[in-house]
Amino acid sequence: MNASAHSPGKPAPIPPSEQNLLTRVAEPWCKVSDEVLQLEGLCFDRRGTLYFLEVFGGTVFSLEPGGRTPKALFRLAGMNPASVKIHRNGQLYISLLGDFKQGGLLICNPDGSGRRTILQDYVVDDIVFASDGGFYFTHFVGSSCEPTGGVFHVSADEVVTPVMRNMAGPNGVALSTDERVLWVTETNANRLHRIDLAADGKTIAPYGTCVPYHFTGYHGPDSCSIDSDDNLYVAMYYQGRVMAFNRYGFPIGQFLIPGRDEGHHLLTTHPMLAPDSRQLLICTNDPVGQKGSWIFSAEAFAKAHKTYQFT
Repeated sequence: MNASAHSPGKPAPIPPSEQNLLTRVAEPWCKVSDEVLQLEGLCFDRRGTLYFLEVFGGTVFSLEPGGRTPKALFRLAGMNPASVKIHRNGQLYISLLGDFKQGGLLICNPDGSGRRTILQDYVVDDIVFASDGGFYFTHFVGSSCEPTGGVFHVSADEVVTPVMRNMAGPNGVALSTDERVLWVTETNANRLHRIDLAADGKTIAPYGTCVPYHFTGYHGPDSCSIDSDDNLYVAMYYQGRVMAFNRYGFPIGQFLIPGRDEGHHLLTTHPMLAPDSRQLLICTNDPVGQKGSWIFSAEAFAKAHKTYQFT
């Protein structure tokens, strides 16, 4: 990597402890808009159709396999959707930030019809499904000095059980391939949590929590996802990059968005692998340089994990 990338004059210099990580530079893959849209929630269905959304306008998009022109499906005005995941029955599960005090989880068909909302007492930022039909979600509230957020398990019959509390803005959530390890990014405390789950899947195993990594810089870790080797990919918000960790939480690499040294495309929010490939997609936008909203692409360290939604 060019040494100038570490210059203290850059808006998001790579911290010294991370400068020698294996580094790959992503390439532009799809321009979503000339406007600055807070893109989030990359998720594929069984056909290979990509779904994603933009938070503050509430538009849900799709992109057909092989296409580069996103289609606006419907809009959730005022709901501030933060992620979209696809149940194996084909329904969309859309996390809602709401007014950042109350939000919920919207369940609907891919065209936006047949809507119902659950978890309205929570500010739901992200979810990950388990193979038993349940899922985990993050309650995205709490600050660094007042940690009131948490991570919760929801059973297939929609019974909510707390997994972890007293967190400062828990954001991204991912589940290991064997479903025994839950990963959570804590944005407002700049931490990565690794949680060993008990056999019931909703409580923590003895001595089962640790913070294997403390992030450096502004603003903090955002959404995350895994590959088939249980490597974890974490988007760094306001840093224009994605960090990669092995199954134990040791950093093994990073993916840089081109233009980040000049302040472009810093709002990286979500990394996701395309099915049956090593293609890592990263969504971001450029509020400083006004270069619009994009999805970038890079080669991941392993192929995509075949998650619950495809079984």
